[in-house]
Amino acid sequence: MSTDTKANAGPTLKRTIGLWGLVLYGAGDMLGSGIYALIGKAAGAMGNAIWLAFLASMTAALLTGLSYASLGSRYPRAAGAAYVTHRAFGRPFFSYLIGLAVLASGLTSFAAQSRAFAGYLSARLAGVPMEVIVLGFIACLGLVNFWGMRESSRLNAVCTAVEVSGLLVIILAGLRYWGKVDYFEPPAGHAALTLPLVLQGGVLTFYSFIGFEDMINVVEEVKEPRRVFPRAVLLALGAVTLIYAAVSISAVSVVPHARLAASKEPLVEVVRVALPAFPVALFTAISLFAITNTALLNFIMGSRLAYGMARVGLVPKRLGAVHPVRRTPHVAIAALAAIVLLLAFSGDLSALASATSALLLGVFIVINTALVVLKRRAGEPRGRFEIPLAVPVGGIVVCATLLAHARPRALLTALGLLAGIIALYFVMRPRGITEEAIIEMERADTE
Repeated sequence: MSTDTKANAGPTLKRTIGLWGLVLYGAGDMLGSGIYALIGKAAGAMGNAIWLAFLASMTAALLTGLSYASLGSRYPRAAGAAYVTHRAFGRPFFSYLIGLAVLASGLTSFAAQSRAFAGYLSARLAGVPMEVIVLGFIACLGLVNFWGMRESSRLNAVCTAVEVSGLLVIILAGLRYWGKVDYFEPPAGHAALTLPLVLQGGVLTFYSFIGFEDMINVVEEVKEPRRVFPRAVLLALGAVTLIYAAVSISAVSVVPHARLAASKEPLVEVVRVALPAFPVALFTAISLFAITNTALLNFIMGSRLAYGMARVGLVPKRLGAVHPVRRTPHVAIAALAAIVLLLAFSGDLSALASATSALLLGVFIVINTALVVLKRRAGEPRGRFEIPLAVPVGGIVVCATLLAHARPRALLTALGLLAGIIALYFVMRPRGITEEAIIEMERADTE
């Protein structure tokens, strides 16, 4: 047995997640805090036709989600996108680039959520510096992540229930207003809805579907992953799509789209109009739960992705260590907590956050292409959930179309992140990827 294989022979991650636990993980990640702020931005970009933007982004998410569901049933590995890319193309540089792009999107999102949480809380804790709240927030989530997936899943379930309750309040409050506005009314400055406008709105709202790809990075902690994973992805995407459509229709039915776009708390604005007796402070508390959930799931995804990449030698192997008692990737958790802390203290993260959708659309093009390659390659194992070749091809076309309509600033920021990842690759020069390590992973896939 080689050194690499021995490195993989230590403690492994503990399988504690069932079907509904994984559905909650995915739905909670997608719902997250993004929708609470995104409605206002979407109203500014799309007017009353927010639902069309969600329809465009849902189409891209569904096609790629089906590809992820198929890949997860074939190769249930924690390295997620990086592992699939390496398996399809066999290029360490390419795999490293894709894996770190996904990781970067998760870490910048986690850092942004940390600052958002501190911003909400510091206004109510006079005299407590934001930096102290950020540090405490990251430390607490780090402890939950280290303690175990069962504990993380329980916190995720609580936060998801709270954030969904807030969205249900919006939906129910707006029901009596449905049908009172023109749902095709364009935003100010536009005479009519056009395809480029809808596609730009689709890129913006695509951020609210980001999360289903995180599910593959916890697949090594899922019971019966080949059977459970595809079902969980589809159930999570379906539930989230219905909620987003209903929330967007309620929001523009209750509050004019221009007023929504100008509001810093657009959904709170909806509650003020439709349910004036509802305590606004309670809705703020719901937002804190949503922020916590998004940050926790970003953290879990990042640590499992780093663990998986370490197991195939794309990043230092020390990051693949698993705690013998807690059965969690403790070294990866600690390392990523330190990076997020630096990002959170580095200042304004809005430019980085705006590039997340563009970055992941590029990743999804690669993942759909990888599935096309693997489906056409003789000898590859079949999964429990197979899809026609037309699905990943459609995913490539839709994601490429959305990416082509991304705003220039988002594209430039995404390219800047990719340039940093490329520079890091040539500095680190990962050399741990051996044929034996990949064979060992492939052998595990067939067990």
